Amino acid sequence: MNRHMLFITAALALGLVGGYFMSGGRQTEGKAGHVSGDGPCAGGTQPLTWRNPMNPSITSPVPMKDSMGMDYVPVCAGDSGSGPAGTVKIDPTVTQNMGVRVTPAVQRTVTREITTVGRIAYDETKLTTLHPKVDGWVDKLFVDKTGESVKEDTMLLSFYSPQLVATQEEYLLALSNWELLRDSPYADIRDGARRLLESSLDRLRFFDVAEHQIRALQKTHKVRKSMHIHAPAAGVVTHIGVREGAHVTPASELYQIADLSRVWVLGDLYEYEIPWVRVGDMAKLRIASLPESDFTGRITYIYPYLDPKTRTNKVRIEFDNHDGLLKPDMFGDVTIIASHSRSGVFVPRESVLVTGKKAHVFVQTEPGRFEPRTVKTGASSDGLLEIIDGVKDGELVVSSGQFLIDSESSIREAAAKMVAPESPAAKQDMEMDMQDMQMDMPNRPKKMDRKDMDMPMDGMQTEEAR
Repeated sequence: MNRHMLFITAALALGLVGGYFMSGGRQTEGKAGHVSGDGPCAGGTQPLTWRNPMNPSITSPVPMKDSMGMDYVPVCAGDSGSGPAGTVKIDPTVTQNMGVRVTPAVQRTVTREITTVGRIAYDETKLTTLHPKVDGWVDKLFVDKTGESVKEDTMLLSFYSPQLVATQEEYLLALSNWELLRDSPYADIRDGARRLLESSLDRLRFFDVAEHQIRALQKTHKVRKSMHIHAPAAGVVTHIGVREGAHVTPASELYQIADLSRVWVLGDLYEYEIPWVRVGDMAKLRIASLPESDFTGRITYIYPYLDPKTRTNKVRIEFDNHDGLLKPDMFGDVTIIASHSRSGVFVPRESVLVTGKKAHVFVQTEPGRFEPRTVKTGASSDGLLEIIDGVKDGELVVSSGQFLIDSESSIREAAAKMVAPESPAAKQDMEMDMQDMQMDMPNRPKKMDRKDMDMPMDGMQTEEAR
């Protein structure tokens, strides 16, 4: 009986050893040559890594399940072919079904037309504010409504000022003195009388006394109680600061007159549009209420600061307005024809994918083979984006369906880094991927303790006892 049990035990041991060596040989051959074995990849090879079915950025070196109980998907070595990490190879038929389109990168010179909203404003250089030079009281307003158009030298108001009355009397005394002494045989006396007359006349003019009132004073030799104030320029009255009977001082604002023969249009540009604009660039203005009229002007000033609320840069455009069609505080559509041009290699803007601080594109190196490239971008214009470094003229870049390719490329790149990290940067990326995997598995122990490996021996002891 004991010999029979010994024979059975020896046979079982030999079977286990043989099975172990046979299994090990197949696994070794599968890992080395990727030709045979029981792996899930083509030819029974083992995968490079396993990825989360819901989040491709999460991978694992061994098969496992995610938090929802779904099996990880194998990533095989032969899927990406040769090329940089992340290279994707897709069957041309599948590529067409995915809607993948490619566009050649083109060396060209581009300009830009910038469209923005403009607000019409007064030309600040043509605004006139009227203040009296002396104290007094308003007798009569000849222009008493805002919005009235006035011509240069239009009489605006008359007012009484004791100081002006005294100045008129001084002038009349100097005039009488000159009439008496202008024929004196003494030159000093004649010169003194003339200088006194001239200084009193200048005093009247310094107080803005109208010339027609000075001529009437010379002719009649009578002091006038009320003096007139006239419009210094043509324009539209935008503000009246006094009414009849009001006491005025040099600090009182009587009128504000705006010349609307030329107006400003203030437009807002975003930061990326500022490099295209120069002083002197032509601009066109269209007003919704004036569909038949097109207005052409030029940029005269670019403000040296940004609006802190809108984060935009104002530009000032001047337009001729002799017809008076453009009114302050109107809004219109402004098209700026930028004179600045830029030469370089340009691709469609949608071809560039921005992830974090980097931008990359997918370049088709052969039919069905797409290679990721990290690029440095420049200016944008009319749906095109300049590629300063990373893509050459004539290369084909993916312009549609790139998000699907990018997802698959990220999986390939992560697998390549986990299998054979070639640089410190690749190792760091691999460690970050592992951290993401660990975050996705909060219940999975990061490190097995020796105590966890100790198996209970109660069952074995029971058998021995038996």
